[in-house]
Order: sequence, then C-alpha cells, then structure tokens
Amino acid sequence: MGGQGKDESKLGSTMSSRRDGQINAPLALKELNYAKKGIAMGLLAGITWGLDGVLMGLVLALLPVTGQTGMFLVPLVGGCLHDGFAAAWLFGRNVVSGKWRDYWRTLKTQPGKIVMAAALLGGPIGMGANLLAIYFAGASYAAAITAAYPALGAALGGIFLKEKVNVRVWCGIGLAVLGSFLVGYVPPDTGKYPDFYLGIGLSAVAALGWALEGVLATFGMDLVDSDIASGIRQCTSFAVYVLAIFPLLGSGSYTLLLALLTTSVAWYMAGIALVGAASFLFWYRAMNMTGVARAMGLNVTYALWSVFFSWLLNSLTITPGLLGGVVVISIGTVLTIGNPRNLVNLRSK
Repeated sequence: MGGQGKDESKLGSTMSSRRDGQINAPLALKELNYAKKGIAMGLLAGITWGLDGVLMGLVLALLPVTGQTGMFLVPLVGGCLHDGFAAAWLFGRNVVSGKWRDYWRTLKTQPGKIVMAAALLGGPIGMGANLLAIYFAGASYAAAITAAYPALGAALGGIFLKEKVNVRVWCGIGLAVLGSFLVGYVPPDTGKYPDFYLGIGLSAVAALGWALEGVLATFGMDLVDSDIASGIRQCTSFAVYVLAIFPLLGSGSYTLLLALLTTSVAWYMAGIALVGAASFLFWYRAMNMTGVARAMGLNVTYALWSVFFSWLLNSLTITPGLLGGVVVISIGTVLTIGNPRNLVNLRSK
C-alpha cells in the first residue's frame, strides 16, 4: 500500500508538472515573440538612423556656408528643423492612435520629467556636441568616438537599471564599437583641424549624452508608453534648440531657420525627419523591450547602414577598411542578439 501511495503521489506530481508546462507554454511563447520583436525594433532603429544620417549630410551639403559662424549655424539649425519635423510626425501618429492626450498627463509625472531630461541629454547636448565635434575634428573621428556610446550605455544600465549583461553580449557590443571605429577611421589632420582634440572631447560628451539618454529613457519608460516617450523626446529637443541654444548663437540662427522654412529644403527636411522619427520610435521601443545594452548594440549598426546607403546614394568608394569594419560590426551584431530563446528575461532586475 505504501508503494502504491508513492506511485500515486509521483503520478500526481508528474501530471501537475505537465499541466503547469501546458499553462506556461503560451506565456513563454508570448515572451519569446516579445523579445524577438524588440530585437527587430533595434535593427530597424539602426537601419533608419543610418539612412537618416546620409540624407541629412546630402541636404546640409546643399546649403551655403559662409564664415566660421555659418559652420556652426547650418548644422545646428538643420538639427533643429529635423527634430521639429520629427516631433510633428510622432505627434500626428499619436493623434491617430488616440494617445495624444497622454503628452500633457505624462509631462506632469516624475517619469515624464525623467524622459524630458533624457531628451535634453541626447538631443541638444548629445547631438549638439556631435555636430560641433564634426566641425572641430572631422566627421570620421566624431563618428568613431561617438560609436562607443553602446558600451557606456551597457555599463550605466548595469549600474543604475541592474540589467544583466553577459560576456557574449559585452563581446558583441565591443565588436560593434570596434567595427564602427574601423569604418570611420582616417589619420588625423591637425593642420586642417587645429582644434582637433577639442573635437575629440566633444565627441566623448556626445557619446556620454546618448548613453545617459538611453538609461534615463528606459527608466522612465517603465511607467511611460514608449510611443509617448519618443514623441516627448523630439518635442523637448526642438524646444531647447529654439528657446535655449539659438539665443546663445544670436539672431542669425532664427533668420536662417525662417529662411529655410520658405525653401524646398524644408520639404526635404520633413521627409528626412519622417525617417528619423521612425528611427527614434524603433529605438525607444527596443530599449523598453530588450534593455539599454542590447538595444544600443543593435542601434550602433547605423555605421554599417551608413556605408551601404552612402554607396547607394552618394557613390561611396568601398575601401578595405570600410569592408573590414562592416564585417566586424556584423559579427558583433550576431553576438549581441544571441539565441532568441534565451532572451525572454532581457531586463532581469
């Protein structure tokens, strides 16, 4: 009788485990699909940001630049226009989806204020420092240094968000950063750029600003819809450009902004901003779904896509260095993504 009781107990335990497995299977599948969707969002963020940068470069090259003041004004005013149109696109999308009322409600909350702080760090501070770094050190070195932001973001995410980043993901992020450096590397010309090291310092500021943006935005999005967060991000960036940065640059910035709005450049910017708005929408969703480290590791593939779109749209010559960088980024991306079946607890805290 005792043996029979043990057998019945064992059978009951087995049946219970099977029932639990059957119950948990749909949940596990749902979590797996969620993780895969987050990875796709991260990859799309990198693709669209690469295209956005190439298109911005083509349009800004069409604008007349006169004197040193113009070298500052044109990229900063261009960045302001870009973020303003992107904010409009995202707001329109949120109107269609019925979320537009959440803007004001979110701004009154603590998480909403954190998202605004993230926008300040990533937009005017991060992007502004990046644009100035391009002026002082050249686009290649600025891109190579700022590409380190995923590593900074992963480290900060581990400290402040308690995100678990395993060795494989760290290796993937490191390779993606290294590949981005290889893509952008050229020997420094200190004769052409007398303030070269100031540009390097500003590139580091940009990388830190973007990394902090990712950490703060992800923290805020624990309680804020990612679509609203990306919309607030662009609105905040545009407002800071107009209300804080332009007064420092002088009245010429407002004059140039109004002048551009009356030309065909405004239409080009609006189209490019649609791509940029999509990129930020994908990036913020990816950070919310997969965590800061993995989302940034995927987003930094913009360096790879910039090469592709530059070749496609601007007749870029593919050099061995570029090709090697692309290969290294691709390997890093694969390592960053990892096995999708192991990604259901991407943001364990």
